Amino acid sequence: MGWERAQMVCSRGCARAKGVADRIRSASQTACARMRAKLSEERGQGTTEYAILVGVLVVIAIIAITVFRPKLEELWNAISDGMNSL
Repeated sequence: MGWERAQMVCSRGCARAKGVADRIRSASQTACARMRAKLSEERGQGTTEYAILVGVLVVIAIIAITVFRPKLEELWNAISDGMNSL
């Protein structure tokens, strides 16, 4: 009788372990599916692209102002002198 009881306890334990493993597997599959869905969302993608574009344009403007500063000062002074002579 001891052997049969040991087999029964072992089979119940294995069944429980299998049930727990199945629940863990199901939960991980659900989590992976949710993560894939979040990563494939493109809702905020346009905003990010515009932010990057604006950043690049600001950097280009700063570089242009730095490079052409003497010419811009000369142009600004010419405009200012022209307005003052009126």
